[in-house]
This record gives sequence, structure tokens and C-alpha cells, in this order.
Amino acid sequence: MPIIKPISALRNKSKEISKLVHESREPVFITKNGEGDMVLMSMPEYEKLTFEKVLISKLDVAEKEFAKGERGKDAFEVIERLRKKHRSAKAK
Repeated sequence: MPIIKPISALRNKSKEISKLVHESREPVFITKNGEGDMVLMSMPEYEKLTFEKVLISKLDVAEKEFAKGERGKDAFEVIERLRKKHRSAKAK
């Protein structure tokens, strides 16, 4: 069930709202004059959501390229390239 709070709660109970956002790991919907106005979420949850959005976007591009018959990169080659890159960055 969504967590909904009035905008006055931000002013009067900001610490409690922050604690609620972090503990519930769910967004808190803020209303203004009875209408939806904002959504609050913790930074880790926002970063997770952003990461998932980017990942889904990249998968969508890959699916479209595959449907066109474009050849992707070999997974083993990509993994080896990433390992080499990681090793060289670690050595610095």
C-alpha cells in the first residue's frame, strides 16, 4: 500500500519522513492541497531505480539490434577485455 503524506509533514516531521523512507525502502508520496505533488525516496533506492532504467534501456537496444540481424560481441571476449581493464586500473 502506498505511503502518502501531506506536504506539511515535510516541514513539521522531516526527520520522521526521512526515517520512514529509509526503513520502508519505499517511496513516500507527498500531497499538496489533496493532490499528488512529489515523491520522496532514499538515495540508494533512487540509484537502484536509475540503474534498472539504464539497464532496461540497454537491453531494449540490444534486442532491437539482434532483431535486425546485427551480431553482438562475444561474451567471453567482453569479459576478458573487462578483466584486463580492471587489472590495469588496479595496478595504478
